[in-house]
Amino acid sequence: MTMTNDSDAHPLGSEGAEANGALSLLRGLSFCIQTFGCQMNEYDSERMAELLTRSGMRPVAEIEQADLVLLNTCAVREKPSHKVVSLLGRLRPRQGTRRGAHRQRLAVAGCVAQHQKEELLRQVPWLDLVIGPDAIPRLPELVERAFDGERICDTSFTDRHAYAFPNAQSETVRGRASALVTVMKGCNNGCAYCVVPRTRGREQSRPKAEVLAEVRGMAEAGVREVVLIGQNVNSYDGGCSFAALLSAVSEVTGIERIRFTTSNPHDLGDDLVEAFARLPKLMPSFHLPVQSGSDRVLAQMRRGYTVADYLARIDKLRAARPGIALTTDIIAGFPGETEAEFEETIALCERVRYENVYSFVFSPRAGTSAARHEAEWGIVPHEEKVRRLEKLQAIARDISLSFAQAKVGQAVEVLVEGVSKTRADRLFGRTPESRTVNFEGNARAGELVMVEIASASSNALFGVQRGAGRGHLS
Repeated sequence: MTMTNDSDAHPLGSEGAEANGALSLLRGLSFCIQTFGCQMNEYDSERMAELLTRSGMRPVAEIEQADLVLLNTCAVREKPSHKVVSLLGRLRPRQGTRRGAHRQRLAVAGCVAQHQKEELLRQVPWLDLVIGPDAIPRLPELVERAFDGERICDTSFTDRHAYAFPNAQSETVRGRASALVTVMKGCNNGCAYCVVPRTRGREQSRPKAEVLAEVRGMAEAGVREVVLIGQNVNSYDGGCSFAALLSAVSEVTGIERIRFTTSNPHDLGDDLVEAFARLPKLMPSFHLPVQSGSDRVLAQMRRGYTVADYLARIDKLRAARPGIALTTDIIAGFPGETEAEFEETIALCERVRYENVYSFVFSPRAGTSAARHEAEWGIVPHEEKVRRLEKLQAIARDISLSFAQAKVGQAVEVLVEGVSKTRADRLFGRTPESRTVNFEGNARAGELVMVEIASASSNALFGVQRGAGRGHLS
């Protein structure tokens, strides 16, 4: 087992290693990346695929066809982590069945890799490579060493002053209407339930010039919408404030829509709220995780705001952008949460009326204060967590359905993303509020079209295109 740190990591990126002939083992081999978790993981998977492709490897869709299987993982909740462990177990019989010297190699990247580190190699003897998010630029070299017979764990954090954000290749996003752009990574908050500071490190903002260069490249490739992502974009400090970055992105020719995620309510400033009033390209949708409607539980979670603080921010957002669609995250059954405190969360949801609620039962994550103190604070039985979650979700679905049904008979603007995932004879796209629309029409990806809504469910609208669209992917 080899442990890699900053001092012994190859100083060159994949292109430099290629120039030195260091990646000859990878040429012609295939890889398959399976992604779990958030949009940050989706973005990282694309960058890893680009690095491996530049190193001479080729992507394949099926695990069975791949010389390298890479699982890009999420550790924020228990369910995604269990999926990864289960998949690792199912992959075991395939080890040793590949042809000749090119036995299938297995790698785990992302937050589970960063969280469990070398323990993963000890627990899974058929695992070849464990790689943390900061080691992505070194991926081709590490993969080559894995094919050369090493078992490697590289989960070191790069010094924040030396960290280089991976840059997206514009060709990767050609043909898409929407694309992700990372603007910062890491988190300096210490929420009691969260492992992100341990898996993604301290906050580091990507320089404004790099963000804008990537957005311009995407626009030239035909992308019409960019989603700026980070663990806490409110804390962006790449040479300007996040609100100023949004203003700069809105000036990029070809970009019609801008979205972002995620924000922490405690540092949501007035300048970001005001951006919704002055930037037409900034879409009227905002994901603002509240987690609980109880002040006591919020304090136990170390969220840094009260329900009154949160509601004051909601009021400002709605004043700045009437009709803004709000979504949130909620944890059911946090340690010590009483039935009365859970009902406060229900009351908050009914007052705010979220377009969508992403809700989960509390699952203790190793290394967090909530996991350490769960017994002391009070374990909520699993059956009770599930009951509360199901009640919350039922109420949230009803509210979502009421928003959707209000659109029936109206014409809404939709950015076409492609063929519907549910019916091949339909198209799909999103409204400015990020509602999914499946519709009959003849538009191309990247076009903005008007769709008359005929029916609705709690998670989608259905309709018919009216008139020709404008703009499309190049």
